Amino acid sequence: MARTADGGEAAPAISAVLPCRNEAGHIEAAVRSVLAQVPPEGGYEVIVVDGMSDDGTREVLQRLAQEDARLHVVDNPRRITPVAMNLGILASRGRYIAIMGSHNRYAEDYLARAVAFLDRRPEVDNVGGSMFADGTTYVQKAVAVAFHHPFGVGGSRWHNPAWDGPSDTVFGGVYRREVFDRIGLFDETLVRNQDDELNLRLSRAGGVIWHTPELRSWYSPRRRLSQLFQQYRQYGYWKVPVIRKHRLPASPRHLVPAAFVLALLGLPSLALVLGAAALAGAPTAGLALGTLAVGGGVAVSYIGVNLLASMHAAAASGWRFLPVLPLVFGCLHLGYGIGFLEGLLASITGGIEAARAQQELTR
Repeated sequence: MARTADGGEAAPAISAVLPCRNEAGHIEAAVRSVLAQVPPEGGYEVIVVDGMSDDGTREVLQRLAQEDARLHVVDNPRRITPVAMNLGILASRGRYIAIMGSHNRYAEDYLARAVAFLDRRPEVDNVGGSMFADGTTYVQKAVAVAFHHPFGVGGSRWHNPAWDGPSDTVFGGVYRREVFDRIGLFDETLVRNQDDELNLRLSRAGGVIWHTPELRSWYSPRRRLSQLFQQYRQYGYWKVPVIRKHRLPASPRHLVPAAFVLALLGLPSLALVLGAAALAGAPTAGLALGTLAVGGGVAVSYIGVNLLASMHAAAASGWRFLPVLPLVFGCLHLGYGIGFLEGLLASITGGIEAARAQQELTR
């Protein structure tokens, strides 16, 4: 460990912050992978913020901390992700802060490359890298295929592993410490999307967010379609308070799934109302049929585009994934759209933070 001129312990170049809760099956591998990083010039520390785990995670962390002095464990009594991130930042000492995940694997030079990048690019406030979705099961591998396809995520730059340039957000992110002094910490009212919201604040404050393929990591997707659906339902739900806070979506693509679901569900419902009115004698029969036709057209169009996108993705990644890819794409789009509409309704009725189903982890 480096020392200062007076013999004290020097601050590391970078602090790696890992939020976790009840990750007994993953946390040791995740922490060891970070501790095995090639040390950047100036060294690094690892801060795991544990949400009062009760599945054996804490015992694993205590053992690892005894083995390596670079590992520090911080308690998170509130047990939600943005609080963990903030506690980690406040406990950190590095001039750069890397937000890392307990379900991810990182290239051994991830931290060293991040430090080198920010050292040579002083205009960049936050840098993130190529995050490759992978997995061991058939469904996980299919989700990974959809995750990297434009139809799955609407062409977001950070989902493209080859993108090298400015981005509206990045996975995880390595921040300059002064960013948090300038714009504040993560919003602790957001169970999901807290990183997107902070990056939106950073962009609107004139900050620069950069995606570079120099940094590489791997992410393990959900194992079941039901978990994937609930994950994206939560993303959609928690996007609403972000939009309310900033009075404008970060990108129009965030509104598309909700508009699709609204058309898919709303138009047939409206057609039924108009049809009932027609049976009661109102001159709405033609309007009812027209509305129903438009709703059917939306559904048929989506199915067609979904199948074409699934074939395109399968042609590039393996035809064995074709049977499940339409369902994966559907989980991404319908989950997000339904969650967004639920969030909008909860926001109108004043209960955006109260829905328990939108706060529980989907692992």
